Parts: sequence; structure tokens; C-alpha cells
Amino acid sequence: MSEEKVIIIGSGPAGLTAALYAARANLSPLVITGNELGGQVSITNEVENYPGFPEGLTGPELVERFQKQAEKFGARFEFDEVVEVDFSGPPHTVRTHGQTYTAHAVIIATGASPKRLDVPGERELTGHGVSYCATCDGFFFRDKEVIVVGGGDSAVEEGLFLTKFARRVRIVHRRDQLRAGPLLQQRAFNNPKIEFIWNTVVTAIEGNGRVERVRVRNTVTGEEGTLETDGVFIYIGHYPNSTLFKGLVEMDDHGYIIVDTFMRTNVPGVFAAGEVADPIYRQVVTSAGDGCKAAMQVEKYLAQQESRPVSQDAAGG
Repeated sequence: MSEEKVIIIGSGPAGLTAALYAARANLSPLVITGNELGGQVSITNEVENYPGFPEGLTGPELVERFQKQAEKFGARFEFDEVVEVDFSGPPHTVRTHGQTYTAHAVIIATGASPKRLDVPGERELTGHGVSYCATCDGFFFRDKEVIVVGGGDSAVEEGLFLTKFARRVRIVHRRDQLRAGPLLQQRAFNNPKIEFIWNTVVTAIEGNGRVERVRVRNTVTGEEGTLETDGVFIYIGHYPNSTLFKGLVEMDDHGYIIVDTFMRTNVPGVFAAGEVADPIYRQVVTSAGDGCKAAMQVEKYLAQQESRPVSQDAAGG
């Protein structure tokens, strides 16, 4: 069994930023990456809205920079997956496929995942015309045609956002009326760039290296057809990657971990940051900010436990 001061579970923007700040505080944090280093941003083709990079960069490039910067100050990375935790301490216990650890503080940064259609072509074309984030990728569809799948607030909000770039936005919904709020619906119905395709589901996404068309089926008549498009934005919901912690930390009705202003859960020594605790913003920059706050509060927490001095970062430097 390995004893650690801080374990960070997850390696997206929140986890990597937490690693940087904890490392700068000489806490030598251990990051257990999970299945994919970088989380959702690692599959984002272009990131153009992260401050400091006016020329933009790919998701994998941003993740690599995050990791190198954290490692520079002493963060360590274990490419493994957490399979069980015990928060009855501190110290708390974290088990992976290959090792068992104890930690005086844990930061949960496991992120959230978009719900997928699970149709042929979706995974293969993700990042090549299939997207789950209009704010991230809308710019790349200037003067092009896009399809938005969904009928709730997120689908309509993102459809309206996409009209800033696309020449036509078609919202495909499995029912004959939207679930979005009345004001959003009215804005969408009044927008000349938005069209609605009712009672329809997408059954496949096709293209040669990039999205070119979708196959659809009418849920009432069963009639099948094809829609030509340059992009597909899928908004049928997100789910937090929090199953592992169910019953151990307080969550809301949707499974998002509840934290206070200081990123603390209801369990002493356990913090959460990023999309696993954020059902609203889901941006790289907000997740990074959460990771920063969580790490700074971890140092304060450990300092109180150990009566150790607080570093310049934790003091606001």
C-alpha cells in the first residue's frame, strides 16, 4: 500500500490544473488518469477559446501542455483506473486495478460524458463533424449547414448559438414538440436560420473522413431518408462520471457531486472539481478554475491538519 498526501482522480482540465497547483505547493500529487488522459478535451479537434492561445490548438496539444507543466513542478501520473474508494478516513483509500493507496486528501475530477446516440459512424466521426459542444466547435461551421439532435434547453440554446456561424441549422427531434422552455422555443421559432424536423431520429452518421450526411427515420410513419449536412451537434444530455462515488459523497438528483464555494464535498478531505460537479458551464476554462480552487483548498486543509505553513499560491499568489 502506497501512502500519498494528495490523490487526484481524473486527468481532464480540472485534474491537471489541480495537479499543477498542488505540485507548486510541494504536495507531490499523484494523478490517477483513468482510461483517457485529458478527458473530453482530448478528443476535441480544435480549441480556440482557451485564454492565451489566440492561434488555437488541438485538444491533445492542450492536454500535453497541461501535463508537462504539472510534471515540471513534481506532479506524478499513474495511467490506471480507480475501481474502488473508501472515504471513511482520513486517510482515505483509493484502489486501482494495480495498486492500493491511502491519501490525506482526494480531489475527484472525473468529469462528465455526453450521452451518445450510439449509431453507426458517431464515434468514428467525433471531432470530424460530430460534436457535443457548439461553444467549442461552432466557429468551424461558418456558412455551413448543421444538424442539432435533441429537443431540450441545451439543444435549442446551442442551436441558437450555431446560427451565429452556420447558414442553416436543422433541429431534429424525436417528438412533435420541444421540451425546451417557452422563451427559448419562441426565439428558435422566430429565427429564420432554424428549421425543425419533427418525429425523427438519426439512425446513422456517414462521411468519408468527415460528416457528409445523416440517415434518419420518422418515428410515426417509419419512413427512412437522408439529410446532407456538414456537422452534427448532439444534445440529448450529459451524465457525470460519479457512479464510483455514489453513496459516499453527497450528490444532486442527476448524480453531480455537491460542493461548496471551496470545492469541498460533505466528506472531510474529499474535494471535487470540474464537470463531475458542474452541470451548467462545462468549459475547459471553468474546469481549470475549479481545479485551481480545489488544490488551493486542499493545501489549506492539509496545513490545518499538519500545522504546516501555507504556500504563496494557497495564500493568493
